[in-house]
Amino acid sequence: MNMKEEPGFDSGCTACLALIKDNELYVANVGDSRCVVSRDGKAIEMSLDHKPEDDPEAARIIRAGGRVTADGRVNGGLNLSRAIGDHGYKQNKNLSAEEQMISPLPDVRSMTLEPKDTFIIVACDGIWNSLSSQEACDFVSERLSEDTKLSKICEELFDHCLAPDTHGDGTGCDNMTCIIIKLNKLKVESSGSAKRTSDEAGNEGIKQEDKKFKSDGE
Repeated sequence: MNMKEEPGFDSGCTACLALIKDNELYVANVGDSRCVVSRDGKAIEMSLDHKPEDDPEAARIIRAGGRVTADGRVNGGLNLSRAIGDHGYKQNKNLSAEEQMISPLPDVRSMTLEPKDTFIIVACDGIWNSLSSQEACDFVSERLSEDTKLSKICEELFDHCLAPDTHGDGTGCDNMTCIIIKLNKLKVESSGSAKRTSDEAGNEGIKQEDKKFKSDGE
């Protein structure tokens, strides 16, 4: 590929947006950043990491004229399959924006929050390459129980994930970004029941749907 050095052409970003309206949490995700809710200590993933080696992503990449190399990268470059920007991977004029090798199409999930939901973590892959969702929730929970400030928890999380040197497999050497949102307890009616509850079956009431957002040039 002829990847000219131009902002937005040979560069891009992931996006993970969390919106709370009343007691409903909505999460839109593009790329391999991740949103996780801690419910009574259990990690609930509210986003899907978009990786080239996943079958649906690989199929789209191949249809668009690309390939997934043995190290899980698109044409030997990006190790994610959806992003904003990176227009060098979006040059097939016969395809829509979401059908390109690197797609800007987000996944959208929603969940009704409950009183036992204590915090939300939104972080990029520099964190998730080092820790699982549950390990990250355990790390934050332990420090919240000690009344540690959220900013301090983020600092300690970065230090924990940071590799001691650059001689390993790259784990702990990537960019790290993290936001921790501490949730207030939901208002409870006089009957003692929360105003909103979610279905306890399956994945705690998570609903997922694809939304197609189109933008010029993507």
